[in-house]
Amino acid sequence: MAERSTAAVDVADNSGETSLTAKADQSTADGVANNRERDTDSDEVQETTRPDGSEKASPPELHSGHKLARRYRLEECVTRLDGFSSWRAVDEKLRRAVGVHVLPADHTRARSVLAAARSSALLGDPRFVQVLDAVEENDLVYVVHEWLPDATELTTLLASGPLEVYDAYQLVSQVSAAMAAAHREGLAHLRLNPNAVLRTSTGQWRIRGLAVNAALRGIKSDTPQRTDTEAIGALLYAALTQRWPYESDAYGLSGLPKDVGLIPPDQVRAGVHRGLSELAMRALANDGATASRHESPCTTPEELVKAIGEMPRIRPPEPAFTAPPEYQRTTYQQGTYGRQAPHPGVTQPVSAPPSPLQSRTGKALKWAVSALLIAALGLGSWQLADALMDQGGKADNTDRTQTTDGNDKSPKKPVSGKPIAISSARDFDPFAADGSEKPSDIGKVYDDSTATYWQTDYYLSADFGRLKSGVGVILDLGKVQQVGKVTVTFVGDTSVELRSASADAASEPTSFESYTKVAEGSGATVELKPGKTLKTRYVLVWLTKLPLQPDDGKWRGRVADIKVTS
Repeated sequence: MAERSTAAVDVADNSGETSLTAKADQSTADGVANNRERDTDSDEVQETTRPDGSEKASPPELHSGHKLARRYRLEECVTRLDGFSSWRAVDEKLRRAVGVHVLPADHTRARSVLAAARSSALLGDPRFVQVLDAVEENDLVYVVHEWLPDATELTTLLASGPLEVYDAYQLVSQVSAAMAAAHREGLAHLRLNPNAVLRTSTGQWRIRGLAVNAALRGIKSDTPQRTDTEAIGALLYAALTQRWPYESDAYGLSGLPKDVGLIPPDQVRAGVHRGLSELAMRALANDGATASRHESPCTTPEELVKAIGEMPRIRPPEPAFTAPPEYQRTTYQQGTYGRQAPHPGVTQPVSAPPSPLQSRTGKALKWAVSALLIAALGLGSWQLADALMDQGGKADNTDRTQTTDGNDKSPKKPVSGKPIAISSARDFDPFAADGSEKPSDIGKVYDDSTATYWQTDYYLSADFGRLKSGVGVILDLGKVQQVGKVTVTFVGDTSVELRSASADAASEPTSFESYTKVAEGSGATVELKPGKTLKTRYVLVWLTKLPLQPDDGKWRGRVADIKVTS
């Protein structure tokens, strides 16, 4: 099968360039807070002619404070290279930081950059830094993407040393799975390097510049899957050894010694995990031959994912336990408070501490216990006498007729633990424009089957991409009833709140403020018990934090079943 990349459509010819991963080219067009983007070419130098003598398109004359589409305010230029510039900007409409690539509309690569950006945006995979907009306007072409203030480049992480075994395993697992998904959609990266891989504060790995970084520089490949797979191998090699697996230095890492060839990571650094070392070598195959000692090379991200799945799973390290310091008695407890300090060289007699019950506190404790025992005996005697008198009174009245018909006006207490039938349910998304979220499957939350579920839309993070505080399901119990417990079964660990409408509500409330939080919890099966007696007809199961679903790699909530009991 022909392996032609669609990552950058109609890109300029780049046949004269060498392998991307072998080359020490550190340029990147995306940004992370506190991590300026780096490029091997100086940001200050601007060439005006191409190697073939043709004129190169000049970058647009932009400055800090300039606005694009009356929305994106440019703040800081982080890259200026080869006719395009990259900026940290602010989306004034949504009040968030974004990154922007800008180049002239008549630039030779403007069309391919737009095509690559739009293809990348259609993928919608949260493992990649998302393209938010791609526009041609006023003789400019610009691409807007996410800006991750809480993420750190792999380059920065490796500056302090190689990664721990578990972190390196997570890196290669998540990056390989993400690139396999991208290649299934016909997209390639072609510039996958330590500057393009980021770790967020939650430990997730994100990839930036899918298709776009290569299109900005006119890079293409006849074997894009091989190129990206070798790049993943180089990332893993660097994570294990803090060395770049080629002779040249790159990304702040030292290269391998000259004339020794590609040597396995476990021969470069002691203590490297053997399985990960061989995995890196299988991905770093050269010209179809592998430097690994046993296994065949991996030539596609899909093969790399399969090889990782065949390895014994590497588990996270156990948290270190620090023993608490030995308890030190104070001078007051030791009985030396207020005494004169002993003279040096004089042996002081050590008196035995008094028996605990012989001290003043011990005597008071004995009296208190004695008083409690006397009070308990008196109370018990009084209750016994009262019970005997009640039984005698009942024996005297055996000839009297006891009636238990409907004339008894005493209120009946509700039976706790009794199942309450759910009359109906409705999806509830008050912070969205349409106020709805996947309504067609809402009946699956109370169909008495955990094999089916209602699921939310997917988001870019566990906190709904910071777009909203949550989504939920409103349950109608048919009438006002006492609710003792609501049990919710999820697919994946989910954080959830139980909220209730007022018992006086004549109809189902439609605003979030009409529901009061009465319980919360998290997990795959969560029992939500109100802290006090709750009577209501309408309850809201409100999801506040979503799990990452393993089958599609996206953050979304899935509610399999809801049970309500009194």
